[in-house]
Amino acid sequence: MTTPFGRRPMSLGMLASQQLAETIEPGMKRSKWKLFRAICEARPALGVTDRALTVLDALLTFYPDDEISEEKGLIVFPSNAQLSLRARGMTPATLRRHLAVLVEAGLILRKDSPNGKRYARRDRAGAIGEAFGFSVAPLLARAVEIESLAAQAIADRELLRATRERLTICRRDISKLISAAIDEAVPGDWEQMTMMFRDLVARIPRVAGIEELAALLDEMELLRDEAVNLLERHIKREKIDANESQIERHKQNSNPDSVYELEPSFDTKQGEKAVTTNDGMAEPSDEQRLKPPRPYARAGGRMPGAANPVAGHSLQSFPLGLVLQACPAILDYGPGGTIGNWRDLMSAAVVVRSMLGVSPSAYEEACAGMGPENAATVIACILERGGHINSPGGYLRDLTRRTERGEFAIGPMLMALFRANGGVRRNAG
Repeated sequence: MTTPFGRRPMSLGMLASQQLAETIEPGMKRSKWKLFRAICEARPALGVTDRALTVLDALLTFYPDDEISEEKGLIVFPSNAQLSLRARGMTPATLRRHLAVLVEAGLILRKDSPNGKRYARRDRAGAIGEAFGFSVAPLLARAVEIESLAAQAIADRELLRATRERLTICRRDISKLISAAIDEAVPGDWEQMTMMFRDLVARIPRVAGIEELAALLDEMELLRDEAVNLLERHIKREKIDANESQIERHKQNSNPDSVYELEPSFDTKQGEKAVTTNDGMAEPSDEQRLKPPRPYARAGGRMPGAANPVAGHSLQSFPLGLVLQACPAILDYGPGGTIGNWRDLMSAAVVVRSMLGVSPSAYEEACAGMGPENAATVIACILERGGHINSPGGYLRDLTRRTERGEFAIGPMLMALFRANGGVRRNAG
């Protein structure tokens, strides 16, 4: 143990550094310049400045060998004048300040002589017997730690660079996709998406850490995925429409003026129970059987509440009254707390969709695949069974895919809820 010369105080940090310098493993050696480069990489973690590293560079030039080892000695003893010259002409006061920084960082040790001078005593053969100056023993003792810090700093820098590149590419992708969608008049809320994109770009700080950039990158990738999904669905719909047009041109209709009578739908009045068959499907009441079918006769006509045949797999629709009796919870979300028609139900479904966390794209797919009335009915059923469904959005997407394959019907689900609620009657408007 050595204490500093003059009025410089002794500290516990100096004592700890001296104890660490005594733990050098026998035969351990390191290239001084490779170790110095590792210190430069790990500079922020070591808590030293670039000017202090300039002084350390100058000190290492006084070490006689390229490799630091105990066999070659660990003390360098340059004068302040020589050290200042090799430190690019640094003034004595600045030199002393940065030497103190290196000592406090635990990279070098002072081994002061009785009078504070730096020198070495040599024997008759010219070998150094004892030297006073600066010891580089902490560098050798902390070599593994310094190399580990340098490797971590390099990995963090590479990760930051890669994250910045991914963020730049993602920004470019979103900007180009939105521009293409607007130019091609693709359906979608592109104005809202543009505002979200601009908000994310404005949140990018000038100097950002990896955590901030990673969080922003996740949000931008979600926005890009949403834009890609909307465009892919538009392309898919265009292909389906083109195929249907091509098939329609090959059909031959021998009687183009014929009139087709569509099966009439029936509505359940408020407060009136629907009659169900053994297979769970609804039947009209006696009064509804007496009503004559309404003339939605010509091909292409669509009855109220009928499924939208956009996706090619139409679902059987059910009366609004039956839907409200099976799913009474949806009534609270209608305009004014009531639902009097299909438009009110679809408006309530939009509110419930947002509340359940179903994405706009998932609901739009359901409307395209099932028809808007049936999609609203499914949302009402999901709300009624909310405690049993972990992911409403994923459940709705699955039902939409099954509808497109012709594997899903609303009837069993709706009638099961009707029976579970015991035909609950509430004021629907």
